[in-house]
Amino acid sequence: MNIRTAKYILSSTDFKKCPPPKLPEYAFIGRSNVGKSSLINMLTNVKGLAKTSGTPGKTQLINHFIINDEWYLVDLPGIGYAKKSKKLSSGWSQMITDYLGLRPSLVCTFYLVDCRIEPQEIDLSFIEWLGENQVPFVIVFTKADKLKPLELSRKITTYKTRLLTEWEELPPIFVSSATEKKAKEDILKYIEDTNQLFRQ
Repeated sequence: MNIRTAKYILSSTDFKKCPPPKLPEYAFIGRSNVGKSSLINMLTNVKGLAKTSGTPGKTQLINHFIINDEWYLVDLPGIGYAKKSKKLSSGWSQMITDYLGLRPSLVCTFYLVDCRIEPQEIDLSFIEWLGENQVPFVIVFTKADKLKPLELSRKITTYKTRLLTEWEELPPIFVSSATEKKAKEDILKYIEDTNQLFRQ
């Protein structure tokens, strides 16, 4: 897929206030500092695009960017969990779960995980929530350039093994690096192929 245009459209406090659900949407979400903005900017070829949502007051909103006038890239806030509960605990979490669970034009959620970190309960719980609520998703491991190849392979294998203790099969997985543009073409190809299914 060739990204010709990428433009910020709207920040919303409620999925009902998002743009009309006429185009396919791809949501990007993960914990803080997972490298989400860098990944979005790398995919769209627009330096600083995701920073539109980084201004005060917008980091806790649903942020829509229209790509090639054909589909929306949706930048969601980071996630948080209560220590003793799988229920989301942050003040804006209902906004996220409502969007992910009720938005009719959402076709896939990209859940971002820092490849350097061992499996964390916060990530595993959210991935479980996505599955339980039948939200289509893929996993994107970020910051792959920060590890040597053997260590990277070990970390990814450890994560997959942990997931397979609760999942019969794994969702699509991408290993990315915004710095090296690793997995850029693969992710965009996945979106392009999924867009074709959306139009059918």
